[in-house]
Amino acid sequence: MTLHRSFAVNRRLARPTTKFGNQPTVVDGMRFASKAEAQRYAWLKLAQAAGEIEGLECQPRFPLKVEGQLICTYVADFRYREVRTGRVVVEDVKSAPTRTPVYRLKAKLLAALHGIEIVEVA
Repeated sequence: MTLHRSFAVNRRLARPTTKFGNQPTVVDGMRFASKAEAQRYAWLKLAQAAGEIEGLECQPRFPLKVEGQLICTYVADFRYREVRTGRVVVEDVKSAPTRTPVYRLKAKLLAALHGIEIVEVA
């Protein structure tokens, strides 16, 4: 009985862990899935303030439809336009173990259906 009770108390006190070991972070009142994503957001805000990029969006959604039927939705980390080139960039902050099969499939669908290549930032 004591062992079970001790385990329950310790479990409540332990920090919850995430699937990939990332640490959710809040910046400007927005919650980011990891410190790396929050740092990238801070860098992109500086680039926007310097006039290098414009139209910074967080968590833009892309519906992936085939013959009018919604298959799934891809949610990127960021989308913005480079001022110098006019190119629209869709970014995802990734580390090697987070390239799941579902992510890879959604990236291929996004490229095939919308002609958008995801820029992965480490």
